[in-house]
Amino acid sequence: MTWKNPSSSVTKKFKVKRSAAKVVATVFWDAKGVILLDILPQGQCINAARYCSTLDRLKEAIRRKRPWLLRRGVVLQ
Repeated sequence: MTWKNPSSSVTKKFKVKRSAAKVVATVFWDAKGVILLDILPQGQCINAARYCSTLDRLKEAIRRKRPWLLRRGVVLQ
């Protein structure tokens, strides 16, 4: 509870709606910006196969957007 001056105006309370769905996003970036944004479809889990396919898409995105990184060796952390 906060103390207010009796002559001050009443603050409005906003209604909050629940979000429609939860989303899992995996983002890979470097100093130049986003390399890959991977959004997991609703109802799916991250398992070994999904993780491997995401890394394959990351390698392809690096090849298209930052080819010099693959030539000098990329360290993923």
